[in-house]
Order: sequence, then structure tokens, then C-alpha cells
Amino acid sequence: MEPNSKNPNDKNNSGQPQKPKGNIWGALLVTLALVLVVSTIYNNVKQSQYTQTTFSDFMTAYEQDNLAEVEFHTDRVIYMTREEAAKDAREQKACFTGLPFGDILALAREMEADGITVNEVIVEDNSGIMMILSYAVMIGTTFLLMNMLSRRMASGDGMMGGMGKSKAKVYMEKQTGVTFRDVAGQDEAKESLQEIIDFLHNPAKYTEIGAKLPKGALLVGPPGTGKTLIAKAVAGEAGVPFFSLSGSDFDDMFVGVGSNRVRDLFQQAAKVAPCIIFIDEIDAVGHKRNERLGYNDQTLNSLLGEIDGFDSNKGIVVLAATNRPEILDKALLRPGRFDRRIIVDRPNYQGRLDTLKVHTRKIKLSEDVDLKKLAQATAGCVGADLANLVNEAALRAVRKGRKLVNMDDLLVSFETVIAGTEKKNTVLTDTEKRLVAYHEVGHALVSAMEKEDTPVTKITIVPHTTGALGYTLYTPEEEKFLATKDELLVKLRSLLGGRAAEEIVFSTMTNGASNDIQQATSLARNMVALYGMSEELGLMAAAAVHNQYLEGQSYLDCSQETYAKIDATVMKILNESYADAKRILTENRALLDEIAEYLLLKETITGEELMAFVHADKAKALEEAQEPTEETIEE
Repeated sequence: MEPNSKNPNDKNNSGQPQKPKGNIWGALLVTLALVLVVSTIYNNVKQSQYTQTTFSDFMTAYEQDNLAEVEFHTDRVIYMTREEAAKDAREQKACFTGLPFGDILALAREMEADGITVNEVIVEDNSGIMMILSYAVMIGTTFLLMNMLSRRMASGDGMMGGMGKSKAKVYMEKQTGVTFRDVAGQDEAKESLQEIIDFLHNPAKYTEIGAKLPKGALLVGPPGTGKTLIAKAVAGEAGVPFFSLSGSDFDDMFVGVGSNRVRDLFQQAAKVAPCIIFIDEIDAVGHKRNERLGYNDQTLNSLLGEIDGFDSNKGIVVLAATNRPEILDKALLRPGRFDRRIIVDRPNYQGRLDTLKVHTRKIKLSEDVDLKKLAQATAGCVGADLANLVNEAALRAVRKGRKLVNMDDLLVSFETVIAGTEKKNTVLTDTEKRLVAYHEVGHALVSAMEKEDTPVTKITIVPHTTGALGYTLYTPEEEKFLATKDELLVKLRSLLGGRAAEEIVFSTMTNGASNDIQQATSLARNMVALYGMSEELGLMAAAAVHNQYLEGQSYLDCSQETYAKIDATVMKILNESYADAKRILTENRALLDEIAEYLLLKETITGEELMAFVHADKAKALEEAQEPTEETIEE
């Protein structure tokens, strides 16, 4: 291109974009067309309010004395019959007909003499000027509107005023404020992403050997495990711009806007490469397509095309997060788009301990705080749960007027997350208190008498905001990833111990065991249909797990006959477990009464206090077994 040549899309010397030459004439033509259409519609609507008749019909109505009102114009006469005049004003419809040449004045006087209202419209001399002005105003207004829209389109904002622009938040350089030092409990995920960071730092080391940077990585895991935090940490470690947005940001009520936002996002990223694009909840835009093409499919197609379109050696990395990988489109997951799937799962014991250390870094702790014990108690919690737990403990310390967070604050906050806060205004009757006490001790005592069950940490009969009138808290001594059939059966007996205690002591049943029964039924069904732990079905899997990283529920996929067989087997397992629980409590009835009375007195007891009763009872039973009987002495 010659030096003096100009590109119409370039900016001129003043720094303003040049106006496209054809926009003005195009807007003018569109304006004229719109004015003609509006004028035609207006005239048609106006004429639809009248019915055209012949002059003979008009004279016939006059001769029959059926005229109520007459209005003379220069070229026509408009009249209304008495039938129409008697109707409501909104339902009236007038008639018009052409006006022949003749003595109209005489006809008007004759009608007035007959009692007909006669009117003649005065035609102003400037009516033509007013008509021209009205058309000029319409044309001018429409022209200005079209010109504004043309300028918006020329500036790149589009007709919808920038609706097609990307909504991504941009964190330049290290403004994310997050590094791998702030991420704990996800060592495997950090190790998988370390190579991407090194590539962004030293791309030449990889390109020399012919290696290419992975175009994308998919972070998969349950909610709250830190997927977004890890993505920000990658950008912080690499020191590159970070584009962050949610999959729902691509959605809009207007078709095509999502595709425009995808293109705009990658155009922005290309200008500041190397950089990282992070799409949270990508399942909102990347779910599987079906035979019916929708606007969301257009957005997904644009995303696939953009990921294929950029060169990975330029340093653009796409990170995405989801907790529903099973619904993502297969084309999105193939190599060359999201090359790596990184699992961000719930942290183990060491991961929880490291996470607690990170979140308590700025918290003033007292000397009695044992983070190892807290990490052991919080099995199954994710990083977000632990962060919330620490913050709740700090808030509780402030409410108590202390300047340090102690261990009691942390444990109470953990229980608050599980069961809610105490309901101080709830007053139970003495009978209800005894029912709740025996129910909770029934759970705890069955667990204490079983060797393979999780140890009890706390028993309380204080009502809480989650609706529980009491609860029994278990804390595992060690973290386990597998469970044997015997261990699951022990858990079933423990779950049904509360109902068993109610029936043994009070010969009744309450609705307080509803949650226990639900958990027991779900566990027994999984043993039969999912784990293959029944003789009736053997190793057949009659259920499948959906949404593994969400609720993780299993759904039966079998015939009606098999379904009925599963129900019968589940009922058999539950009945046997319930009978075993009743047997254990019946054999230890004295111990059950003793612990329940102690719990009624204190309302809350620890696992150590529970085991003190159990060990004392066992020691007493052992002494009685070793004492010689009278017959032995006589001999």
C-alpha cells in the first residue's frame, strides 16, 4: 500500500475514526422507506374508522329521518345514523360518501330544520405547510436515529450498543494477587499446571524441540475445592494477563450475541498475549448439542472455532472449570482443545491441614489450637468449608470479647456448619427430652459397642437451627478411602440405634428418626445395587452414579422385576440391622439408662465421658465373671 493511501477503517490525524461514505445515503433511503410505510399504515388505520357508502344511501337515511349528525368537507360528507349514535362512543362507526356538485347550503339548512346536527370543517390555508412540516419532522427524527445506529456499528459496538462485547474481567500482570502459596491441598493439580507456567515463562525451551503449549486445561471437581483460585494462581505465577468470566456471561436473550462475545474475548486476548483465559462453569455454554440447533449451539460452535483458530505458540491458554463434566460436548473435550483434564478433588488429611494453615495465616490463634485435630475432624470438607469455618471462629472470638481464637471457637464453628447454631428459645417437655436423650445415646452406644465403627466425639440434646433436636458427632481416628461390608453393616446398625432405643425404652416410635432411616435406606440400596454386596443380586450393578462431583446420587437402571428384588433385599438388610441394634441395646440396657440419665443432667457430653461409662461397665462385668461362686468355695 502506498504511503498516501488511506484505509477507511484506520483513524485519521485527529485520532477519530473516519465515517463510512455510504452510511449517510443508506440511512436516508431507509428513513424515506420507513416514513412511507408509517404514513401508509396511518392512513389505512384512519380510514378503517369509517364505512364508505353511496350518496343514495346517505339521502335514503335522510329521507327516513335516520341521521343524527352530518359533517360537510370539501370533497365528502361524513354522517352518523341514529342507531350508531345510540351506541357507546367507543363502538360508534361513522359513514362517508362523496359530495356531488349542487346547492349544498340549501341541503344543510333543510337538515338543520329537521333537527339534524350539521357541521362544516374549515380548511386552513396553511394545511399544506403543516403536512410538509409533519413529514419533515418524521423524516428528520428517523434520519438522526439511523445515523446514530450507523455510527455505533462503525465504532464496533454494534446496533445493541456494545451488547456483543465480552464481559470478561481482566487482571493485568500480577493483579490477581494469588500465587500457588495461597493454594493448599491440591498438590497434584498444581504439579499438572506447573508445566504451563514454565512454558509461558520460557517458550523458547519448548519450541526448540518442537513441543507445543497445551491449548486448554479443564479443571474438574466438586464445588468449593478451589478451581477458580487455582486458575488465578496460575496467572499470578506466570505474571501474564488473566481474563476471567463465567459460562453464563455468553448467554443473552438476543441470538448471536453469545458468538460475538466469544470472538471479542479472543480478539482481546490476542492483543495482550501471552495470557490466560479462564471460563468458570463452562457447562453453561459447553453442554452437549442435540438435533435441534439452538442459539447456545451457535455460541459453542464459535468457542470451538476460536480455540482451533489461535496458535498455541502465541501463549494463549484457555482454562475452564466445571463440576458436571459428563454433560460437556465431546467436541469440546477432544485433544487439541482441552488437552488436559485436571481433577481438583476434596483434600485429604494433609491437604486439609495445609489449607487450615493458609487460612489461619492472618488469624491470631491461642496456644491451645490444634490444627491437626481439626483437620482430622473435618474429613470430607473442601477448601471453601475450611475458610468459612476459620472465619466463623474469628467472628465468635470477637463476640466473646477475646483477642485470640481458641480451639473451642474452631470446634463450635465446625459444629455450626454441620448442625447450625443452638436454638436457645426452644423448650422441650420432659418427655421429649427423655426421648431425644435415649435416641442419641442409642446411636452412640451401638457405635461404642462395635469395634469397627467411627468413634463418637460428642453427644448433645440441645436443639439446633437445622431442625435437629440433638445429634451425635463422630470423628474418624484415621482417614479411610475404602469401606468393607462389615463396616457398612456396623454403620447401618448405628444409624438405626436411635429408633431401636425408642422402641425398647418407650415402646413407641417418633418422627425424630426420619433422617436416620433415609440415610440407612440409601446406604443399604447402594450396597445392593451399586457395591455388589448382596447374595440375591451378586455382582450385578443395577444402578449408576450421575453428577459425581455434585450430589453423587445413584439411579437405578434395571427392569421392574430386578427393582422389586432390590427393594426386598434392602428391606431384609435393614430388618436384620435393626434387630442387631435392638439386641445390642437390650443386652446393655442398664448402661443405656445410666448414660441417658447423665446426658439429661448435662445436656452435652464428650466421647471420652461416653467411653468412661462403657469401660467401667466392661470392667465391672469382668470382675463379676472372675468372682468365685458359692459352690466353688464349698468344694
